[in-house]
Amino acid sequence: QVQLVESGGGSVQAGGSLRLSCAISGYNFSRNCVGWFRQAPGKEREGVAYIYTGAKSTDYADSVKGRFIISRDNAKNTVSLQMNSLKPEDSAMYYCAAATVWWGSRDCLRRNDYNYWGQGTQVTVSS
Repeated sequence: QVQLVESGGGSVQAGGSLRLSCAISGYNFSRNCVGWFRQAPGKEREGVAYIYTGAKSTDYADSVKGRFIISRDNAKNTVSLQMNSLKPEDSAMYYCAAATVWWGSRDCLRRNDYNYWGQGTQVTVSS
């Protein structure tokens, strides 16, 4: 069974930083897509950052580009999201999700098979 566990959320002042981690088990980590998504109360879920685990291929939502960095550690089967210069509008529940099709497209932002999801970790930015 594929399992994703997020960690690293918390409360931070505007301008601060947080690092989220997603530990993935029961999953072929070698050549697939992992994404970070977020959802604030009353808003639709949005994709934040994506990474293709088999190469240095990443993509970001315009709202976080230049502030967030997604990275992977294939040996540890983890995907991290370094969030810098946080803004109150970044407050949301953050989820990581893994695509289901091994050897699928590297265009992770365009993938529609993110069917494995973690429980989420809350990020609250105040100022």
